[in-house]
Amino acid sequence: MARVHVIANQKGGVGKTTVTVNLAAVVADTLGGDPAASPVLGVSTDPQASMLEWAERVGDAIPFDFTQCHDDPAALSKLRQLEQYEHIFVDTPGSLEDESILQTVLTQADDVIVPLEPEPMAFSPAARSIQRVIAPSGATWRVLLNNWDPRDGESDLEQTRGYVTAKGWPVFNTVIRHYKLHTRASAEGVTVVQYPKNRVALEARQDFFRLALEVLGSDGRSPRHAALNAVKAGEA
Repeated sequence: MARVHVIANQKGGVGKTTVTVNLAAVVADTLGGDPAASPVLGVSTDPQASMLEWAERVGDAIPFDFTQCHDDPAALSKLRQLEQYEHIFVDTPGSLEDESILQTVLTQADDVIVPLEPEPMAFSPAARSIQRVIAPSGATWRVLLNNWDPRDGESDLEQTRGYVTAKGWPVFNTVIRHYKLHTRASAEGVTVVQYPKNRVALEARQDFFRLALEVLGSDGRSPRHAALNAVKAGEA
């Protein structure tokens, strides 16, 4: 039975698609599946189809299977039954208007990743999504501090951590830092595992490798080849 990971926040522009694509790519790479029979499926339920455009640009080099499925609730309600996959990563709409899609997907979720950018304007929309839809679903969920730019200093990050702590929200240890590589990846048709082998790219990849280890470790099973791939990433 597939393990379903939903990336959700009803605020647009918080990096849901980037997190979904790169996390799916890293997990597929870590599990060492055959490109012809990937153990990972990426699902876009966003009618804007940003993930579909990205996947089409990557083409055959994309390390996971992919489908656009925003208008088929029946299919979305059966994600766990897809036995050919170990992990399914689901990108969701960034709009309150598409709440029914999110609710359908959450019935299938084993866990939910809630990206939160370290800026005060992002706090209320995240809280609304969690309180109104995500927490009531009963799925396990955690906040992911996403797109933090270290050049801006620690104050915004610490303020966000303080807000999350005050709310009592569970949070990933990993923080996804802002890199131009991430913002350019969709236009250039690459995923994080295809970044060039240099120091900056290594640092950008490391965040998603760490996040993948947290996500895969949450089901109580050890990810295959995870340690080996982490070492290889350090040598790149």
